[in-house]
Amino acid sequence: MSHDCGDKNCSDGNCCTSCDEEKQKKSFLEKPNELSNIKKVIAVVSGKGGVGKSLVTSLMAVLMSRKGYKTAVMDADITGPSIPKIFGIKEKPFNGEGGFFPVKTKTGISIMSINLLLEKETDPVIWRGPIIAGVIKQFWTDVIWDETDYMFVDMCPGTGDAPLTVFQSIPVDGIIIVTSPQELVSMIVEKAVNMAKMMNIPILGLVENMSYLKCPDCGKEIKLFGDSHLEEIAKGMDIDILGRIPIDSELAKAADTGTFEDIKNEVLAQAAEKIEKKLNITKENDK
Repeated sequence: MSHDCGDKNCSDGNCCTSCDEEKQKKSFLEKPNELSNIKKVIAVVSGKGGVGKSLVTSLMAVLMSRKGYKTAVMDADITGPSIPKIFGIKEKPFNGEGGFFPVKTKTGISIMSINLLLEKETDPVIWRGPIIAGVIKQFWTDVIWDETDYMFVDMCPGTGDAPLTVFQSIPVDGIIIVTSPQELVSMIVEKAVNMAKMMNIPILGLVENMSYLKCPDCGKEIKLFGDSHLEEIAKGMDIDILGRIPIDSELAKAADTGTFEDIKNEVLAQAAEKIEKKLNITKENDK
């Protein structure tokens, strides 16, 4: 999305606040709950389903929490919510006088997901787009997020109505794009990148999941999906590579058993360092 505004251009991120396009963008933003205090919002997106978006979202929240930041996860994948399962939580959010309070994990990460509001976690969410969009907005406006340094938003896959609602309604500071090694993915990633650029959302970098499988006997890296095209994609789109995550049975087991906060992952630990430097926020206890 580009628009001339004097000697500046909206597409370069330096648009003047008086330009009509910038005013229209700001007019869609929803105000957070008056009791919330959220510093940075990072959306984790993917062009297609099944590439590990929720896994990356959860890992980033855990790693930032370990670094001393107050973190939260908003599960905006309304029709395919998996965040509560990953963290092993089933409590219902408390509905207080000022709004809903998110459920806290055992290490203090705040979680809000539609699965925490359903009678049974296996109940399907059979809603049309406008209702889904309304729920996402309510997760921002009606939930009291307290002091939050980093909020990670687990997006639904694709470039449809729900991602558009997040980008238009919530002041997203940057996105992480999750991909996998298949050649087809390069086209899918480009769609997600182009959507972010059209919405003037900064792209923090790419994470490749299921990048390889390490042989437990010899340590050789086996590329189950063939050679990766990540460097080619990143270079062509001028995007940083945050890391590559191998296929790891321990990660899968932790997600299935709700013990995600106990695991270690050096790949995303390095990614967390890069994002921390890019967004450059201050922890509450460092003030």
